[in-house]
Amino acid sequence: MRASPAPKIEIPRWIQLVTLPLLLILLWVVAGAARHVVFLFLVALLVALLLSPVVRTVARVRMPRGFAVAIVYLVFILLLVAAFAAIGTVVVNETKTAAKRVNTYLTVVNGQTGQVAADTDIDRLQHWLDTHKLGGVNVQTRGHRLTRDIRRHDVGKYTNKVVNFAEGAAISIGKLLFDAIVILVVSVYMLLDFPRLQRAIDRRFPPHPGSEPLLLRMEHSLTSYVKGQALVSLIIGTSAGVGIWLLGVLGWLPGGQKYALLFGAWTAITELIPYLGPWLGAIPPIIYALVVHPVSAIWVTLLFLAIHQIEGHIVIPNVMGSALRLHPLLVIFGLLAGAEIYGLPGVLVALPLLAAGRALWEFFSERMELESWKGSGAPPAEVELEREEPPSVAARR
Repeated sequence: MRASPAPKIEIPRWIQLVTLPLLLILLWVVAGAARHVVFLFLVALLVALLLSPVVRTVARVRMPRGFAVAIVYLVFILLLVAAFAAIGTVVVNETKTAAKRVNTYLTVVNGQTGQVAADTDIDRLQHWLDTHKLGGVNVQTRGHRLTRDIRRHDVGKYTNKVVNFAEGAAISIGKLLFDAIVILVVSVYMLLDFPRLQRAIDRRFPPHPGSEPLLLRMEHSLTSYVKGQALVSLIIGTSAGVGIWLLGVLGWLPGGQKYALLFGAWTAITELIPYLGPWLGAIPPIIYALVVHPVSAIWVTLLFLAIHQIEGHIVIPNVMGSALRLHPLLVIFGLLAGAEIYGLPGVLVALPLLAAGRALWEFFSERMELESWKGSGAPPAEVELEREEPPSVAARR
């Protein structure tokens, strides 16, 4: 026999009118005062929810949950270190190569022309403008002056700035490592206590027949979002890398095939930043194109415009539409609120928090309802109204 769903808890109107607003104000004040701590705990919760399915799978092999958590975190940290090491190696090597190329482009004089490559390209650009009835645009004089100033530039006066920047970067890295340790410790405790928390929630709010418990809903919602975002980053990053490689092979972007991997990886990483990511991913390739050959910047710009059109009309609707299941206005509000509250880190965690919050809202909306404000309720005392007799009965009397 199928069990009937648990009755919903009705919240009286006096609680709605007084207690709930006061509770929300108190939570807002506390969260504002301890904003950094709240942010770290939210990130730790997201990490714990993301790794919980893996821990549960490992724990099925007759292994204590503590050992399962330790193994999963060890593998997770090793994968992160390997990923950062691989990305760092690629970035450093490609950056050194690019720096040498830029230095050669701006400083090495060609024995035949007596000019550096930058001056030759400036003359070509001015010739192209003159032959296309754009002679009024004079870039030759200012371009030669700019390259001459770069060659004569004394970087010694920037030594103190570099030292100050290094000191600030060291302090920032120290704070980042401390925050990472806090997130790691808090998420470990959360993962260890998830079964106990799940049992407590199930006792108070038992799942409806055929539905999932609260934590499982949040895990699945967050996992679905992460899979969708990873797939989008992979598609966009691969498209950008292949496009730049093709431009380099065709000669439309000199040296583009050498830096296709670097630019593709950068585009995939910036794709994690909603809305702004696609534009940030296009900046380094366009700057590179402007340096090696100004006309090639047009082809790079057209390439990224095409990629963004495909992303907005094909990739995002088909991949992220079913993963996030949030109204676009709510997504925009969440991103802007995250940026206002915590800057770029707030933007990065806004959508995962919205995905987990949607699962939380759906779970409790099935079990709670606000007392209706329609009508004035039951009368304070029952009043018996005298019924009017039909005309036939009154005439017989």
